[in-house]
Amino acid sequence: MVSLKKIYITTGLTLLIIVLGIVALTTWYTVDESDQAVILTFGKVDETITEPGLHVKMPWPIQSVEKVSKETFSLQFGYSDKDGVVEDYPKDTKMITGDENIVLADLVVQWKITDPQKYLYNADNPNELLYDSTSAALRSIIGNSRIDDALTSGKAEIEANVRELLSHLIEKYDIGISVLAVKLQDVELPNAEVRKAFTAVTDARETMNTKNNEAKKYENQRMNEAEGEIAAINSAAEGEKAARTERARGDVAVFDKLYAEYKNNPDITRERLVIETLEQVLPHAEIYIMNDDGNTMKYFPIRGLEKEQPKAPAESEGEQ
Repeated sequence: MVSLKKIYITTGLTLLIIVLGIVALTTWYTVDESDQAVILTFGKVDETITEPGLHVKMPWPIQSVEKVSKETFSLQFGYSDKDGVVEDYPKDTKMITGDENIVLADLVVQWKITDPQKYLYNADNPNELLYDSTSAALRSIIGNSRIDDALTSGKAEIEANVRELLSHLIEKYDIGISVLAVKLQDVELPNAEVRKAFTAVTDARETMNTKNNEAKKYENQRMNEAEGEIAAINSAAEGEKAARTERARGDVAVFDKLYAEYKNNPDITRERLVIETLEQVLPHAEIYIMNDDGNTMKYFPIRGLEKEQPKAPAESEGEQ
C-alpha cells in the first residue's frame, strides 16, 4: 500500500516540473524582422518591442506577449481579390458626385501599424474602423467632385484628397494606424447606356480639344512667321538707314570739297557743276560749248566727224 507521504512527494515533484516547464517556456520569446511585440504585465501594457531577436521576460501569467506585423497591408475597398477571384460590392462603391451623377468607385489603401498598443487596445476592430473611414472619406471627396474629374483627369487629385481626409480621420480615432497611399482602381458609370452617352460626350470633348490645339498650333506658326517678317523688315530698314546715313555723309564730304573749290574758283566750279548736272539729267544728249557774241552762232560739227570712220583702202586682188 502506497504511503500518503509518497503521494505528496510525487504530486509536489510533478507540480514543480510543470511550473519549471512553464517558466522555461514563457520567460523568453523571439521577434521576427517583420514583427513588433507588446509586453503585458498582469494584462496592462508595459512596453513595446520593435527590435528583432531573442528577448527575455517574466514568466506567464505575470507577463505575456502580443505580436503584430510591421509589414504594409492593403485594404481593398469595394471589392475583394482572393486567389485570382474578384468579387465586387456595388453597395459600397455606388456614390453620387458633386454634379449629381452616380458612379461606382473602388480603391486600395496601403496602411501599416505604427503603434501596436493603440492598434490592439484602442478599438475592438481597427480593420473595420479603417474600412468605414475609407468609405466616409471617399464618399465625401467624390461628393464634392465633378463626374468628369472622377472619370478622367481628376483622379490624382481625388486620391490625394481622400488620403488627406482618411489620414485625418484615422489620427482622430487614434488606433495606431498610418495611411501610406490611396489608389483608385475603377471609377465607372453604373450601366451600359450611361457609359455610351458619356463616351460620346467625352469623344466630342476630345475632338474639341484637338481642334483647339490645332488652331493654337496654326496661330503660333503664323505668329512666328509674322515675327520673322517683322524682324526681316526691321533689319532691312536698319540696313537702309545705315546706307542712307553713309551716303549722306559722303554727299556732305563731296559738298564740302566742292564748296572749297568754289571759294577758290567760283566761275569754273559753277560751269563744271552745270555740265555735270546736264550729263546726269541728259545722259544721251550731245553738249556743245560755243561763244555767242551776238552774231551768227557757229560751231564745228566735231561729233559728226567723229562718227564718220575712215574706211581702209581695199587691197587689190592682184596685189601680192
